[in-house]
Amino acid sequence: MPDVRPTDILPDARPDNWVDRYAPDRMRPWLKLGRFDRPAGIWLLMLPGWQGAALAASMAGRWPDLLLLAKIFVGAALMRAAGCAYNDIVDRDLDAKVARTAGRPVASGRISVRQAWTFVVACSLAAALILFTLPPLAIGLGIASLLLVAAYPFMKRITWWPQAWLGLTFNWGVLLGFAAAAGQLETPAYLLYAAGLFWTLGYDTIYAVQDMEDDALAGIRSSARRLGRLAPRAVLGFYVLAFTLVLACAFAARLGPLFLPLAAGYGLHLSRQAARLDLDDPAGALDLFRSNAVAGLILFAALAAGQFGQGLWGGGGL
Repeated sequence: MPDVRPTDILPDARPDNWVDRYAPDRMRPWLKLGRFDRPAGIWLLMLPGWQGAALAASMAGRWPDLLLLAKIFVGAALMRAAGCAYNDIVDRDLDAKVARTAGRPVASGRISVRQAWTFVVACSLAAALILFTLPPLAIGLGIASLLLVAAYPFMKRITWWPQAWLGLTFNWGVLLGFAAAAGQLETPAYLLYAAGLFWTLGYDTIYAVQDMEDDALAGIRSSARRLGRLAPRAVLGFYVLAFTLVLACAFAARLGPLFLPLAAGYGLHLSRQAARLDLDDPAGALDLFRSNAVAGLILFAALAAGQFGQGLWGGGGL
């Protein structure tokens, strides 16, 4: 097993992450540039796409297409890597001022800006090859998402709510996944997208708790800084809105009753996060943030299960 020095491991990566344990030394900076040592973001970008595909499939009374789910997974991993590298290029000067991000490959000088741009282009082109296998509407949505991605790194400079913009960006996959499965967009997809926006606003506020002091010194804006001691209550409020919109989506889609117990598990997971958030425990905030991969999987399962029993509730679903 390769030798791993504690100083090589970035603060928000797990000590036993596969990149630092197994990847060759020369590959580690590139894998860290794409955040492959911190895979939670891949899940959080991928899961809205899976949820959109599951919603469309359940409305048609079938299981989600496994090939489509695989395409969404690979595409999300590639675009998340490209987006993180682009973010690091734009934020390299700010990252150098924050303890958690100072060791990132571009901010630390291990990868040059020119090399990082090459990485962005390569990942984007690979993702485009997958995108162009999808229906026309999904392709158009995928191209449109680039505007959201391009603007995101600048939001922390101009608004206290960059987490809301991240919600618009990360959950675009709901619309893309639904369109890829159904060939069109319908009201339930928009409701699920809105639910995802508030879900992301909640979990990324939790994530931002890690950097509140450093962000203040560097002049970086975030919802956690704006909310201060009210952040746990605000996160609960965001999650209540997310859960309410998920229920509205299920009602509009006429999902079957098997959706409900799994959806209750999703709501319970979110409420426990809000209850456990402690502004004086950054490490605990990171663990809560990571747990959202489980929350997203629960919602995906709930939406997939909604195909069963349609029509039992007054000629519709729920």
